[in-house]
This record gives sequence, structure tokens and C-alpha cells, in this order.
Amino acid sequence: MDAKSHNGLDALALIVAIALHVALIAALLLQGTTRQPLPEPKRITVNFAEEVGMTSTAPDPVQESQASVAPELGDAAPPPIEYVPPPPLPRPTSAPAPEPRPSPRATSRPQPRPSPRATSQPRPQPKPRPTSRATSSPRPKPQPSAEPTRSGGSRLGKDFLDGRGQSTTTSETRTPAATFGASERAALSAAITRQLRPHWTAPTGVDADKLVSVVSWRLNQDGSLRGRPTCRNIPGSITESNRPQAELHCERAIRAVQLAAPFNLPEQFYDQWDDLEWQFDKRL
Repeated sequence: MDAKSHNGLDALALIVAIALHVALIAALLLQGTTRQPLPEPKRITVNFAEEVGMTSTAPDPVQESQASVAPELGDAAPPPIEYVPPPPLPRPTSAPAPEPRPSPRATSRPQPRPSPRATSQPRPQPKPRPTSRATSSPRPKPQPSAEPTRSGGSRLGKDFLDGRGQSTTTSETRTPAATFGASERAALSAAITRQLRPHWTAPTGVDADKLVSVVSWRLNQDGSLRGRPTCRNIPGSITESNRPQAELHCERAIRAVQLAAPFNLPEQFYDQWDDLEWQFDKRL
């Protein structure tokens, strides 16, 4: 094969390779345009709880609940059970005496004389063995009950019905009210602070961040104010530099309480937040 034919074959192979690459690129582009787009993932909103919930474990708690009582099985009393005494045990009898041995028959032969050892003492009789019934004591007779017990339920303990109380003066069968403990106190404090914070703005100035005021106010059961709040400054927080802002500090604290009212607090703990005293500083 000469050089010209060899060059012709190389050119043909190059053209075929380029054509195949172009066809492959076109197929990939066509497949990309016809492929359906993937659906976008849904967004998930995550909220972080900063405070403890204020709701009680009971949906509608009560002060006291009825005691647990078993259901009555019947009104009629069962007939009394008649007591039949057992038959008396037979008294033990002595063992029967041994039967006498038959005397030997008379024979013509003379009998030998008895030896003195044989005639010295008679043969002792076997003693009767005492039976177990002779030594056993008589069984005590059970006494019948004086009054028959009435069929039906009776008042049981705490493990009969979970969640029921012990009161006998009420017909309420719901769960008793929850007690006010340390976790409830912390949750109540957080709820009050959370409602005051948007309305509180501390004054600015030299040493103004050191001022501390204490506001006292009373609330009705619906969370509204009962009268005007009062305020006083902590003497240790007042310096010569922030003394002019002390009165403004109290005025803004009272204004924050008035704007936060009516407060949204749990009704079952009203006796814990009807009279409040709160501390206002820069870190509220």
C-alpha cells in the first residue's frame, strides 16, 4: 500500500470519528431537553421553644375530685351459710389382747420336766403401740359469722382508678387541679417577661444601664390592671451620673406594664399572679 492510500484511510477514519462524536452530543442534548425537571423539596419551618408551656396537664382541672368507688354488684344480701359441724373423731381403743396358744396334744410319751429357767418367769406380753389419733388434740370448731356480708362494691384505695381523688363531698369525677411547683413558677415568670419585653425601653446616658426599678401592680382575673402600677428605684443602683435618669426609668417601666395589659396568663394559677412585683433593668 502506498502513502496516498494510507493517508486516505486516516482521513476517512477521522471523519467517521467526528461524525460519531457529533451524534453522541446531539443525543445527550436531546435527552436533556425531554427529561422532566425534578420537583423542588418542600420547605420545613422549625420553631425552637424557648419557654416552658403554661397549660396544665388536665384540660379543665378542678379543686377536688370524687373518690374511687367500686360498682355495686347487687342489692340483695346472700343467704347465710349454715355451719355443719364435722362428725366427732372416734376415740382410740387399746390393742386387742393376743390369742392364747393352743395346748399341745396329750401323747403316750412322758413329757420332760420343765427346766427351772423356763418356769421362773412368765413370758411378757407385747405392749400395744399408741396410735397417732390418741395423741392428737381435738380440732377447734370455726365460729359462724354473726351477720352476713352484703354483696356489692366498697370504697377502695388509690390503685383502683388512676386520676381519681378522695373527696366524699363532691360528685365531680374529673382530674384534680395541678399543683403550683417550681416548673410552673418558672414558666409563669417567663410568660410575664415575654409580654413586658416588647414595651420596655431603658433610658440612655452615663451609668443609665446600672439603674434598677421595681414595679408593683395588681391584676384582675381577666388579666387587666386593677389600679395604677407603682414604681421605686433600688437605692444601690443610683449614682451621681445616672440620678437624672432615675425618674425616667420608673416612668418607662410603668408605661411598659400599662401597654402589656391585659396579660395572657393561666386562669388556674390566678392566686399566684393577682399581685405582682417586677424588676426592670437593661437586661429585661
